[in-house]
Amino acid sequence: MGSRGLLPLLLLLGAALPLLRAAESADPVSAERSLAWGPGLEAGLTLPVRYFCIQAVSAAGHNFSRSPPGRTQFKVVIKALSPEEVTRIYTPRPLDRNDGTFLMRYRMYGSVRKGLKIEIFYGDQHVAQSPYILKGPVYHEYCDCPEEDPEIWQNVMSCPSQEPQITKDFISFPTIDLQRMLKEIPTKFSQTRGAIVHYTILNNRIYRRSLGKYTDFKMFSDEMFLSLARKVHLPDVEFYLNVGDWPVEYRKANDTPGPIPVISWCGSVDSRDLVLPTYDVTHSTLETLRGVTNDLLSIQGNTGPFWENKTERALFRGRDSREERLHLVKLSKENPELLDAGITGYFFFREKEKELGKVQLMGFFDFFKENDEEARKIAKEGQLIARELLQPHRLYCYYYKVLQKYAKRQASKPEIRDGMELVPQPDDRDSVCSCHRKKPLREDL
Repeated sequence: MGSRGLLPLLLLLGAALPLLRAAESADPVSAERSLAWGPGLEAGLTLPVRYFCIQAVSAAGHNFSRSPPGRTQFKVVIKALSPEEVTRIYTPRPLDRNDGTFLMRYRMYGSVRKGLKIEIFYGDQHVAQSPYILKGPVYHEYCDCPEEDPEIWQNVMSCPSQEPQITKDFISFPTIDLQRMLKEIPTKFSQTRGAIVHYTILNNRIYRRSLGKYTDFKMFSDEMFLSLARKVHLPDVEFYLNVGDWPVEYRKANDTPGPIPVISWCGSVDSRDLVLPTYDVTHSTLETLRGVTNDLLSIQGNTGPFWENKTERALFRGRDSREERLHLVKLSKENPELLDAGITGYFFFREKEKELGKVQLMGFFDFFKENDEEARKIAKEGQLIARELLQPHRLYCYYYKVLQKYAKRQASKPEIRDGMELVPQPDDRDSVCSCHRKKPLREDL
């Protein structure tokens, strides 16, 4: 079709779009035709917060691409399958993602042996295949019941067979020399602005010692490794974790000496750090629906103002963990119409606070106010990628695969070193957890 024929067609489609949207809004939601899917409908997939999606479908069989008209009529009821079992389950209302889909989250504060019954309604009618029966046992987050076979666990979690970033990160490290690391890392990386934590995971127990002055953020790595160990038996592995906001290893594979494999929460195209998801993403995933609202699930219902109402400025908020951030503030003062940058807390460069000033913390959702056509495209594609890749169960898969690949490259066996202490699993006395994988003690028989 030539350009002359294409233009009228595009104009026709553009004119028809409001009519199509009006027709969609007038078409009623069909409970029977609507869809429900996701890991929260699987009994064996244990997460801090379970979740699944609901797609609103019209009586004519069309997926809604925006919120159905009127108040949200989707509701979910979750309870123990057996009336003899009682457990507390927090079930907020489905989260409207403003695109015709709804995200349902629920957090269990106890385990059930018989299973769960999940009923999804639109009005008073069951949605899709509701009720969904999750045959037990179904465990809550703090139940220490690891799957001994990692392949089974990865299949249950729908972990991808390969993670391209992990493959890329390990190219420089065909083998890992623990002895060399023990000699070099404490002196090379932990003296100036040190933020290194030395971990050993042995027999699915977590041990660690701190190296350097700025290692308080180890509480976030502790809680993730403990959470992972409650779900799957981890490989025996010994490694160093950089809990700072900056990469630490910049040597190339052909340098003499070559790089050392330090695991970090951040990386760059120039560094050789082995990258894990950052601490705030990890922590917010573990604490979803329990005092934390800025998690990867909750933000899906808070996408900010309509695109045409966004502000035409770049935005930055953060603490003073890198000197480059101070430069951003200076640029912001010089070009306020282009950039809004501010430091929310001073720790490393306290002498600069009087010169540059300090700003209040900004709510996560306020970050959704930057624009231009390229940013709009990036935002849309990023949203789709986040919904696919940055789901909590994929986070666990990623952590596990990093430890698994690292363990296979170790040239010697990991050990519990002098100065290491056990990081204990949290004591959850308020909730009953009878792990079916563990043999009962003789006194329990």
